[in-house]
Amino acid sequence: MTKESTSVIIEYHVENLDKEKLIQLYKNVLKPRLIEEKMLILLRQGKISKWFSGIGQEAIAVGVTMALNADEYILPMHRNLGVFTTREIPLYRLFAQWQGKASGFTKGRDRSFHFGTQEYKIVGMISHLGPQLGVADGIALASKLKNKNNVTAVFTGEGGTSEGDFHEALNVASVWQLPVLFCVENNGYGLSTPTNEQYNCANIADRGLGYGMESHIIEGNNIIEVYKKVSELAQSIRENPRPILLEFKTFRMRGHEEASGVKYVPQALMDTWAVKDPVLNYETFLKDHGFLNDDESTAIREGIVTEINKHLDVAFKEEIIIPDEVKELDDVYKMFDYNSVLGSGESDNIRFIDAISNGLRQSMERHNDLIIMGQDIAEYGGVFKITDGFVAQFGKERVRNTPICESAIVETAMGLSIAGMKSVVEMQFADFVTSGFNPVVNYLAKSHYRWAQQADVVIRMPCGGGVAAGPFHSQTNEAWFTKTPGLKVIYPAFPYDAKGLLATAINDPNPVLFFEHKGLYRSIRQEVPNDYYTLPLGKASVLSKGNDVTIISYGAAVHWALETLERNPEISADVIDLRSLQPLDAETLYKSVRKTGKAIILQEDSLFGGIASDISALIMEHCFEALDAPVKRVASMETPIPFASQLETQYLPKDKFEAALKMLLEY
Repeated sequence: MTKESTSVIIEYHVENLDKEKLIQLYKNVLKPRLIEEKMLILLRQGKISKWFSGIGQEAIAVGVTMALNADEYILPMHRNLGVFTTREIPLYRLFAQWQGKASGFTKGRDRSFHFGTQEYKIVGMISHLGPQLGVADGIALASKLKNKNNVTAVFTGEGGTSEGDFHEALNVASVWQLPVLFCVENNGYGLSTPTNEQYNCANIADRGLGYGMESHIIEGNNIIEVYKKVSELAQSIRENPRPILLEFKTFRMRGHEEASGVKYVPQALMDTWAVKDPVLNYETFLKDHGFLNDDESTAIREGIVTEINKHLDVAFKEEIIIPDEVKELDDVYKMFDYNSVLGSGESDNIRFIDAISNGLRQSMERHNDLIIMGQDIAEYGGVFKITDGFVAQFGKERVRNTPICESAIVETAMGLSIAGMKSVVEMQFADFVTSGFNPVVNYLAKSHYRWAQQADVVIRMPCGGGVAAGPFHSQTNEAWFTKTPGLKVIYPAFPYDAKGLLATAINDPNPVLFFEHKGLYRSIRQEVPNDYYTLPLGKASVLSKGNDVTIISYGAAVHWALETLERNPEISADVIDLRSLQPLDAETLYKSVRKTGKAIILQEDSLFGGIASDISALIMEHCFEALDAPVKRVASMETPIPFASQLETQYLPKDKFEAALKMLLEY
């Protein structure tokens, strides 16, 4: 670290801070600087692969972290090394993380600061930046529901404030009065794009007004101002829970990452901020005012350097990770010990929709930490009335109407899981999950694999056609998610299955997409136990047995297949209702196909890229010698689903299945 500056440019106000606290601030702000300088050397030597520098911004991460209690969560970015060092994570673990070693936090599966640790109450970023803001909402919501009086601090850059997640998260936090500190590090550039091309207001803090939110601008290079102001605000939030938007004015002195450089930054601007170095100015101030002398600062620096080298040695000596397919596959999902609960006592003949509602209600009774969130689900009861009466029984704290912001609500659900709570999110229609697609496939799906953090979230997905609702309310989009490792996808066809599988999905600590066909809600009835019961995920249901052909389906299409067989009693068929698409009960399929020699798969989704294609490939790979005909797939047309009933009828495969089945039998 150079020491060219001999004058103090930054104005410090030390009131109420003793020497011990001032020195602790110095040690904490110096440590990440010295680590970074060492990392830049190692980067040039090829000993680490990439580095995102926070040089010039250390005072923000350190000041915010020191202002929070050890049990309060922080969600940092990739320039917030000071968060990790101030929380006193052993350096060898950080170094191992950056080298892809096993003693890091992600077992070599992710790099940089893309990890979290419950031990230190830190939740790291993902590259998409925005989702962590909504995750902070969820953690803060859990704190509020549990009356813990904790603050949650979440970081983003000024570039990240252009993402929709930022606006959704602030709006949710304001509406629900969540105890979140939204910390925006305004360092002048989003990679190479300057702020005047990022937003058109004087200050990011001005946006707080639009959300009815208190906001402040803080000199981000002034470690004392950061620490004192954030300490004051954090204590205020603990006493009066609410969100606050903080804009920290600072500057990034190095490239977005080292390879990008800073040639796009005017030299005059670099010079202006160079003299505002948060470490050098503070060190000079302490010396000028007798809080620190040269010998003391040298001893502190040497102590940190010794610690860095010692821990680097440990990390470098650690063996590289030996790839193990079993371990990799085992860590995609959190282990779930299924507990079978049998329905006992009386049963009633109820509709599919009633089974969903009853199952959800009984899970709410069973899990006191279960929260339901969705649009219009409280007093209104949801557009399908599945949660009608829930507010009267469970209260609005647990049955929560949300703004129209699917992304932030999925992220909030993830935050609840991090804080140890369960949640069910209702997509008003499965089609609308596109507005929350990123956190589903990149946050929920990958968290356990990345850093062993479960995503204890169920997303209910009312889906499907046959109701003349058109392209934006009738899709059956399960294939978007069966493709994504880390998600479980359930799609029942009968009331009994729907209730039992929903109970298990809620018990399961992994993220589950629970598809409910709207066309079945009020058209299908069945005897269903009144009591709570569970059914295992990943187990198909064999509805009928025969020798001519294996019919494989799920959802509403199961009923189309059964109707076809009713019209053709001469056809002897195994009918398999998948129920669970991920995990898939492949063995039940193989056993049947090896018996019948023929297989036909019926899905409502359009053909190309649907799950029928994968099932067909699996059967061809595992049962080829037993097949007497090619595997047949029957699906909807390769168009969006239309509105007009006659066009929708043409689109759906219901009326095409019988001919396809008979053709296969004649092969």
